Amino acid sequence: MRDCYGQVVSTDSPDVLAGLNAFMDEFLGNEATAGRILQIANAHPDCAIANAYAASLMMLMESPAGHARARQYLAHARANLANTTPREQLVIGATSAWVSGEIMKAIELGETLAAEHPAELVGAKLCQTHHFNLGNAPGMLRVAQRVAEAHPANPHLHGMLAFGYEQCHLLSHAERAARRALELKRKEPWAQHALAHVMLTQGRTDEGIEFLSDVADTWDGLNSFMYTHNWWHLCLFFLDRAAYDEVLQIYEAHLWGIDKTYSQDQIGAVSMLLRLELHGVDVGDRWQDVADYLADRVDDHVQPFLDLHYIYGLARAGRAAADELLLSMEHHAASANADLRDRWRDVALPAARGLVAHARGAYQDASRMLAPTIGAMARIGGSHAQRELFERVLLDAQIRCGDLVPAQQKLELMRGRDERAPHVWRQLQSVYEGLQLPREAAEAGRQVAMLMDGQAKKKTPP
Repeated sequence: MRDCYGQVVSTDSPDVLAGLNAFMDEFLGNEATAGRILQIANAHPDCAIANAYAASLMMLMESPAGHARARQYLAHARANLANTTPREQLVIGATSAWVSGEIMKAIELGETLAAEHPAELVGAKLCQTHHFNLGNAPGMLRVAQRVAEAHPANPHLHGMLAFGYEQCHLLSHAERAARRALELKRKEPWAQHALAHVMLTQGRTDEGIEFLSDVADTWDGLNSFMYTHNWWHLCLFFLDRAAYDEVLQIYEAHLWGIDKTYSQDQIGAVSMLLRLELHGVDVGDRWQDVADYLADRVDDHVQPFLDLHYIYGLARAGRAAADELLLSMEHHAASANADLRDRWRDVALPAARGLVAHARGAYQDASRMLAPTIGAMARIGGSHAQRELFERVLLDAQIRCGDLVPAQQKLELMRGRDERAPHVWRQLQSVYEGLQLPREAAEAGRQVAMLMDGQAKKKTPP
């Protein structure tokens, strides 16, 4: 039997085939209903490809519990390996390497899969995700390009291309690919997300607010990561306009509370609360609610990028679990898989110490510990927009401890991206006062007053 991409599937069950076809579209579209592949795998343990897909979905839970369930599904897939096609064997092999922590092997097999079986779009998407988690933007683009010719009219493929281009800083290519995806399917959230990245990088803040607000009606029914993450991107634009009430409203209604147990929802909440505080906004007791869920993450260590968010949230909430997590990270760094050991040891650990210092008000220590890690942060994953959080924490620490020269350099680059961000001007005013440059400080102050007055007029009814 052949699936919707024309690929031979090792099953004689029409129900299994229908389930696989639905899963591929739902998974690539970030639909919450993609979880139905678990029912197919449970009902058909002899279908190797269904169980391999189920194992991958469990790995994307980014938790020890998800890892354990993935091993169970993978065992069923491997038990039926002899009855599979070469494509299915590569999918199972890449999944097996992932479950075993051999990320480089998983990528190698994923690249082979893309080259030899370009119709296998789910495998390409997963391979792109591995590249993303290692900070390999060219790898993300390469794997998408390898399968592009087989999917000229597939909106999900163009969304994958768009994000690969964007992470490579090829912004015009990224925008064209994203808009092509959206021509094919308005509800293509990964393309929406890629286009939001382009607009953020280019300082197209007002356009970003308009665009994401317009397509937000398509986010219902998405998995919690994609749903909350696109709302998170809208918050970034509102932050740049000092529209803090709107950010807090989105936080409460759409960002925190969809699935408080999920890693991506947790790091999105940590990131947004921290960004709000860096803007001088009082977030009340919200840290405590998030920390209640982070406390279970002390020994997870699925990805260093995740751990950095967990540890900040715990430290900012005043939880002793932050110290437990740091100690656990040290032990993990010493014994981590060779593929990732240096990322844990040389980047994640010093960054974690710096983040804890910042959360506890030790700004000089935070600046000293974070500064050497910023240039290497891409190696532990996350997007440009997500990793900028750590740069902003360092900037805040530098301003607070009086290290104003690098702070001035960073802030002027930020101002060049978007001249209408009140918070950047406010920080520049403080920095220029500290550097004894009164004319520049006065100009920054005038810009703050003008922009905030404009914001107030927008909110005042005629």
